[in-house]
Amino acid sequence: MYSWADVSRFSWKDRAKSFGYAASGLRVMLRTQHNAWIHVSFSVLAVGLGFALGISVLEWCAIAGVIALVWIAEALNTALEALADALMPERHPKIAVAKDAAAGAVLVAAVAAVVVGGLVFGPRLLAGLFG
Repeated sequence: MYSWADVSRFSWKDRAKSFGYAASGLRVMLRTQHNAWIHVSFSVLAVGLGFALGISVLEWCAIAGVIALVWIAEALNTALEALADALMPERHPKIAVAKDAAAGAVLVAAVAAVVVGGLVFGPRLLAGLFG
């Protein structure tokens, strides 16, 4: 049980450190996870298309939301894999299930992003091709 005595005082220096740790985690993810580069490519493509096609604020919210969803899922998947590998370096069936489930979450997020991207960009792109 925690008491108020256990809570440390707020510190801007500590908050800055925590942002540094978060940035370090993103750098590690980008260096070690090949799928993260696919996410970078599609994120840049979606943002570029959004500007080029002049999407609405609501559409930007949808695009930003699914981009964030994919990145969050990938970061959590990376964290779970790293933790699992540290705890159980040899192959274990239950660890494999956990890793596969986390990877499945990334897949679900990516499919959702493709669907939202299709709904937002598809009509404009089709109108440009056939209009």
